[in-house]
Amino acid sequence: MRDSLIPAPLAALPWRVLLLVAAIGSFGLVVLYSAAGGSMTPWALNQGVRFTLFLALALGLSRVREASWQLIAFPLYAVVLVMLFGVELLGAVRGGSQRWLDFGVIRIQPSEIMKPAIVLTVARFYALLPPGQTRTLTAIWPAALLIGVPVALVMLQPDLGTALMIAGGGFTVTFLAGLPLRLYVGAGLGLAAAMPIAFSMLHEYQRNRVLIFLNPEADPLGKGYHITQSKIAIGSGGLSGKGFLQGTQSHLDYLPEGHTDFVFATMAEEWGLMGGLFLIGAFLLLIRWAMLVAMAARTRFARLTAGGLAMTIFFYFGINLMMVMGLAPVVGIPLPLVSYGGSAVMTVMICLGILMSIDRDNRRAAPGF
Repeated sequence: MRDSLIPAPLAALPWRVLLLVAAIGSFGLVVLYSAAGGSMTPWALNQGVRFTLFLALALGLSRVREASWQLIAFPLYAVVLVMLFGVELLGAVRGGSQRWLDFGVIRIQPSEIMKPAIVLTVARFYALLPPGQTRTLTAIWPAALLIGVPVALVMLQPDLGTALMIAGGGFTVTFLAGLPLRLYVGAGLGLAAAMPIAFSMLHEYQRNRVLIFLNPEADPLGKGYHITQSKIAIGSGGLSGKGFLQGTQSHLDYLPEGHTDFVFATMAEEWGLMGGLFLIGAFLLLIRWAMLVAMAARTRFARLTAGGLAMTIFFYFGINLMMVMGLAPVVGIPLPLVSYGGSAVMTVMICLGILMSIDRDNRRAAPGF
């Protein structure tokens, strides 16, 4: 009787996941409301509209069949790659970085779309590759090229954080595809040996971020100000926080970017360890669901895609948390669904939409669906 009252498309949605995403997003709106001193403007209201629109996008993407994702993987990669070249030629400059294509009514950051696109593309490549060739050179250089070209273009913008996430998503798929572990060990050793050269090629502000990460106390009122104030805000929150709207670091403007990159510090000051554990637990549950979708997938493409998208979401929140706690250099990665801004919300919702699409196909193939 209950099934007959609920339309089949609605009943097929993963409601537990949607409620979890809604809980994270709603908590983010509360934090942004507080960061503005108890006002819906200028951040919470805009973020709520973006969240709703991109959640609708995710629900729309969930209706796409897995076979369609396989068909569009390479064309999508090609289109986004052309857009990245377009950024170098015609891109709009904001904050000293050239990362956007401005079409008048809409401004697009192609590097954000590349995060899910690289996962789809590399997964499609390995799905087409005969299993017997997975441990041959044929399985290595095309994937390295697919990953390396967009990473190099994004580094030119410059955007180290996004470049690392694109590389992380792509190489996660290569690892899940079964490439020999010795390749990653060798690559890690080679990267360590080349670190001095790579460090010298970074922009000055990127080098400063690395140096401040190693010793933030060297310039606490200058280059180390962000991370120093972030640690103070998080530490002052204690177990249960100072209370809603009672934060001082953010409200007195001691904490820079308290509504974007360092929104976790804003939250932790008012909600304390309990609020932090809620957010971390919610994201871990979301990633757990994504990994379960990957393990239940019927095809190699779906398994690799779901696993890669799960790790993309993990990289988002993991890098941000390490960044605001001083465990990693500040690379400009926001906390998804919580930090103010549409780019990260869009990317995560695209990832969730594709994951829900794969989950729908998994359940459609299950007995009794």
